[in-house]
Amino acid sequence: MAEELFCKSAAVLIKCKDCEDRRENVRLTVGWQSSSNLTHKKDLAVRLTDDTDPFFLYNLIIGEEDFQSLKNQQGLLVEFSAFPQRFIELLDQCIREQNKEVPRFMLQLVTQYPALDRIPASLDIIETNPFKHLTHLSLKLLPGNDSDVKKYLAICLQNMKIENSSLQERLHRTEEDLTKRLSITQQTLAEKSKELDRLRNEWAAHTNLLANQHSQEVTTERDKALQAQTQYHHQLEQQKKETEAAHNQTLQQLESRLAEMEAITKDLTERKYKSESSIRELKAKLVSMEEECQRSKQEIHSLRKENTTLDAECHEKEKLLNQLRTRTAVLEQEVKDKEQVVARTTEVFESTQEHKKNLEESLEQKQQQMGKLEATVKSLSEELLKANEIIKKLQGDMKKLMEKIRLKNTVTMQQEKLIGEKSQMLQKEEKELKEVQQSLRQKEGEVCKLQEQLDATVGKLEESKQLLKTNENVISWLNKQLNENKLAALQETPGSFDPSTISSSNLSRPGAMQNSLVHFSPFQLNPSSIPATEFKSGPSASTPTLMAASLKSSEPVGLDLKYLQKREGGKPILSRGALLQKASCPSSAGMPTRPPVPKQGNPPTVMSAYFPGQQPRLPAS
Repeated sequence: MAEELFCKSAAVLIKCKDCEDRRENVRLTVGWQSSSNLTHKKDLAVRLTDDTDPFFLYNLIIGEEDFQSLKNQQGLLVEFSAFPQRFIELLDQCIREQNKEVPRFMLQLVTQYPALDRIPASLDIIETNPFKHLTHLSLKLLPGNDSDVKKYLAICLQNMKIENSSLQERLHRTEEDLTKRLSITQQTLAEKSKELDRLRNEWAAHTNLLANQHSQEVTTERDKALQAQTQYHHQLEQQKKETEAAHNQTLQQLESRLAEMEAITKDLTERKYKSESSIRELKAKLVSMEEECQRSKQEIHSLRKENTTLDAECHEKEKLLNQLRTRTAVLEQEVKDKEQVVARTTEVFESTQEHKKNLEESLEQKQQQMGKLEATVKSLSEELLKANEIIKKLQGDMKKLMEKIRLKNTVTMQQEKLIGEKSQMLQKEEKELKEVQQSLRQKEGEVCKLQEQLDATVGKLEESKQLLKTNENVISWLNKQLNENKLAALQETPGSFDPSTISSSNLSRPGAMQNSLVHFSPFQLNPSSIPATEFKSGPSASTPTLMAASLKSSEPVGLDLKYLQKREGGKPILSRGALLQKASCPSSAGMPTRPPVPKQGNPPTVMSAYFPGQQPRLPAS
């Protein structure tokens, strides 16, 4: 081949009629070859060979005329110039898919007989899918004859010789490189061995010198150690005396501190019992406060029910009831505020109880730590007795002085460490006790503040109850005043009245009083139109004329009968008979005086005395 385009081995499925199908690796080579035809300079050559079998050879040479017939037969859409590249792409896809279990593209070689008898074989490039096998390209290849096989074998021999010569040249070069490296390494080895001998000699001389110096230093150090031992012996005897005196002093100090700690614990227990008694009293007060709050809630609930019934039955008196509703809403908000204050006090009380529990737990921990400290003090006294025994033994056994001195040093160091640790522990305990005392004082102050808050809330609740009572009294007084004013106004108007028309049965009916009273709005009342004498002495007309005037009027006056009875927790309101008596006879006891009449501007209304500083809103007439 003049120009080789593709040369790779691929797995090919070989099918024969008389033998089983087998899969073998076949080398595919594609390239351009010079042609004998003058019009077409190059032809496409395809060759199939097997590296293991040198007699396996299939050739195909395609010219432009042959490609046109192939294109017409198989319906190809590629020109002859682009056909080799497309053919190589299909071969690459087959090589990529050959390692999969179900390859999408595969190569298939179909031969008639296994023997070489010049029968053409077809090389098919097949695409597999679940429906059918599609052959993209089918090429007819001729097996090689003897001359072709010989040429192929000669080419293979030539390639093998070229490769052999190149390999021999590489071997020769590597042998030369290795011999050079061997000689260099042998020279370096000799030099390194000489250096090793020299270093060994130097090291032996140096070690001898160091041994001599070390022996001399050891002798000098022994002399120094003997002198130091004598000095340490004298120092240790002095330190023994000092430590004994110091231990006695520390023992006395510890005993005094223990007595102080016991006194402090007794004070703390007494304070704890006092705080528990105060907390119980606060709990009892809280229970009573909650009961009072529930009562006030029930009263408020009953007031709300009464307000709803007033709205349903007295629809014509909406002006007066709107202002009364606003007042009741304000009172409800105040009661809710009081309830929130009570809830906050309960939360603060619960937090104080939790803090008290924490303090009790800390007290128990401190008592446990005190017990541990007492045990440590006892162990220290026992260790000190043991140390005294060891000192007596050391005085008797002077021969084993060095070993006992070392033991004593270790024992004394440990004792000093233990004493230092115990002193630090005692200081920490004292600090913690002081902190606990301060926290107890703070809690006592908080308890006092809580008691003050509870007293304040009780006072506010009593004030709210008094306000409710005064409101009920004012409402009842307003009803009386309205009815009396209207009755007084009716007395001034002349009219005929027949006393025989009124009987006791008419007065005893539930609707008789409602029809006998005149409807009058407090915002339409002008105090200047009523003489001042009527506020003090009452009406001067007789009862029969009043009843006749009231029977003629069709509008109901005042409140219904059921709102004139006694309320829960309030002041009793006048009944029908009492109202009639008030109308017939003057009575100044229990009636408030008339407010002063202003000289200029609009006259004040009756509700302005009840809501000072607020001007009622009158609807547009």
